[in-house]
Amino acid sequence: MQTIVQELRYALKQLAKNPGYSVVVILTLALSIGANTAIFSVVDAILLRPLPYPEPQRLGSLMQRISGPANAAYAVNIDRDTWRQLHDNVPALTAAVGSKSGGVNLEAAGRAQYVHGQRVSASYFDVLGLRPMVGRVFTAAEDTAGGPRAAILSYRLWKTTLGSDVNIIGKPIRLKGVPYTVIGVMPPAAKTPSPVDLWTSLRPDTSEEGGGDNFEPILRLKDGATWQQADAQLSPLQSLTAQFVQKKYPGAQVFYYAAPLQKSLAQETRTPVMILMSAVGFVLLVACANLAGLALVRVGRREQEIATRLALGATKWVILRQFWIESLLLATAGGFAALLLGSLTLQFINRRIPEDLLPLGGAAVDFRVLLFTAAAGIGASLFFGLLPALSAGRMDVHSSLSTGGSRSVAQSGGTRARYALIIGEVALTVVLLTVAGLLTRTLIYLRILPPGFNPENVVVARASLDDARYNDRNSFLKLLHESIAAMQSIPGVQSAAFGLTVPYERALNYSVKIADGPETGQQDITNLLYVTPGYFEALQISLRAGRTLRESDASNSQYAAVVNAAFAKKYLGRENSVGRHLQSDGNTIEIVGIVGDVVTPPGFTQGGPILAEPTVYVPAAQMPTQLVNLAHVWFQPSWIVRTQGKLAGVAQQMQQALAQVDPDLPISGVDAMSDVLADTLLLQHIEAGLLATLAALALLLSSVGIYGLVSNLVTQRTRELGIRMALGCTMESAMLEVSRAGMAATGVGLAGGLLLSSLAVNLLRSQLFGVALYDPLTLCVVSALLALVALLAAILPAFRIAKIDPATTLRAQ
Repeated sequence: MQTIVQELRYALKQLAKNPGYSVVVILTLALSIGANTAIFSVVDAILLRPLPYPEPQRLGSLMQRISGPANAAYAVNIDRDTWRQLHDNVPALTAAVGSKSGGVNLEAAGRAQYVHGQRVSASYFDVLGLRPMVGRVFTAAEDTAGGPRAAILSYRLWKTTLGSDVNIIGKPIRLKGVPYTVIGVMPPAAKTPSPVDLWTSLRPDTSEEGGGDNFEPILRLKDGATWQQADAQLSPLQSLTAQFVQKKYPGAQVFYYAAPLQKSLAQETRTPVMILMSAVGFVLLVACANLAGLALVRVGRREQEIATRLALGATKWVILRQFWIESLLLATAGGFAALLLGSLTLQFINRRIPEDLLPLGGAAVDFRVLLFTAAAGIGASLFFGLLPALSAGRMDVHSSLSTGGSRSVAQSGGTRARYALIIGEVALTVVLLTVAGLLTRTLIYLRILPPGFNPENVVVARASLDDARYNDRNSFLKLLHESIAAMQSIPGVQSAAFGLTVPYERALNYSVKIADGPETGQQDITNLLYVTPGYFEALQISLRAGRTLRESDASNSQYAAVVNAAFAKKYLGRENSVGRHLQSDGNTIEIVGIVGDVVTPPGFTQGGPILAEPTVYVPAAQMPTQLVNLAHVWFQPSWIVRTQGKLAGVAQQMQQALAQVDPDLPISGVDAMSDVLADTLLLQHIEAGLLATLAALALLLSSVGIYGLVSNLVTQRTRELGIRMALGCTMESAMLEVSRAGMAATGVGLAGGLLLSSLAVNLLRSQLFGVALYDPLTLCVVSALLALVALLAAILPAFRIAKIDPATTLRAQ
């Protein structure tokens, strides 16, 4: 024990002698391990941390596997009838369903506000294992069509809106324009898969959401049952999706099975976070290689000290242990700094990423993260402490003492090891730069993708019309007419309109049939939007043929529709299909115009976060009332205004204009079209931004490594270079010879990195859009950037040769 204490004191003394080296090592470890800590915290929360429910391993989600022509497997939603089958015919499971969460209008405590709600079955909280802090959960009677309307509040809503009223149970609030009775308040720690402010009873009905696959199932395995038994009982289930798949792909077979709930919740984010975790792992390896190179230089400078200790009887194991203790001390300090930096980075990530993209409860530093950070620190200390220790162990004591310790370490392999480390650093940096470049190119492609409309000077305001006050056609159309007129009167507004959604937002998916022509009878699910006549003018969507919608396209006139070019080309055989007819909900609809394509998130197709999808536009006045009300359950429609210039102040004026028409209708959000696009591409922004930051960090570390290699070569060869310059060698030749070492290592690393990149980019297939997997431009830019940085890092220390005085060198000899 006394020996260890002495070695610790000696290690601290040695580190204190070289504070610059210690600070560089601690800072490098803090940055690299801190990045790993932050990203691992997210990985831990998404993939490793158990869900915050009792016996989370018994929770599952319903999966659908399609075999045959449409081979795929994914989490599936179900309709009301399939929900009844699941509830009644699968004895191995206790099942629950919830609707898609959405915005609702709440009137409570004397004011109206927009909140997020979800309709859930009576068994929902029992399946999750959650109990209200106050009150009770839903009963079976409240979960039937036409049953009592009941609501359970989140702790946050209860505290902020209702002032923590302990007597709220049994009192009414108004949701969607109708009274609901508050029956419970959830505790502050209660989290559900969909982050919402309140829950209402499902009351499933096929005339509403239950008529389609819109319910999200959650399963809990009963005591004594197995997942194999559950899968066997789930297999016979049938749903509307299964029927649609079998109709579209003859011969396809659909099977249902259960999968862990945590796995399905992470389905969207699993690939991006694993890419990020791999990237920060690469950064840590680059950092360790860099520190190992610095440590090798330090061994060279301590060569006489090490040789003296060996000559006095110290064993090589003692020397190795001494170096590792020094590395461990630095790694410990770096680990604590990394925890602080990682925690700050994690706070930033939690603030910037929307709640629905974060795992339940958000990402946090827990015991697994602490263990990971400790393991990363110990591993780093072994990595960057091992090579110097081995180098010192191979030292020739006699040579070191006789030469003064200037060359023997380098001759024994230290310089060759540094070359190898630089090659490895550069290769890993190339991989990171390539991945970051491809994702950045994808983001640029999506941002500059022709939108099909003019987004400049356009502002959209949204509100929930899933409200009893607007459930009939007359009140709905009256609101549209008066609110559009009020917004049109805002100074500086050129045009105003209204639509179910706007470009960059996902549209309603609905079934439409071709009513005439050679494609008669063809039916498919496509994008369907109701809009007011000024919609195309306000967004400046180009008219290709025919006309746009008019005020005369009223409820009592011939049903009319405008389709986009993608719809006409896919379903009607040619773009100019004016005069053709469609059928939907028993109504025959005439196509009166063809407009250009605008980009939206995909519905049932694949191809990217945004693309041009077949779309049908119908007049709001002609949309069936039942379908309008159903669409309002999922969508918050938008008022659209185009201004003549700056957008400053327009948002407030739009809210004031709507308040003049209905002061009790809260606005859910007001955005410029650029913000709508940013929200749609948020995941791509986050992924590309984080990877670009990590790649820049790796590039910085690699450049420092190259700089250090050349700088050390200049120091080692000062006498030799001085003699050569005295004998006639030019300074430029000497600089070129020394710099050549760094550039040679860079060249080999670059070649190896490009080879590794060709393998790594295969993992990005699902993340790249509009960019080739082996994009020549990205590879060329990465190669040129790395070569330029390496050239600067190699040349700058070579300028020290200019300070060498040949005469002084000869006198020293």
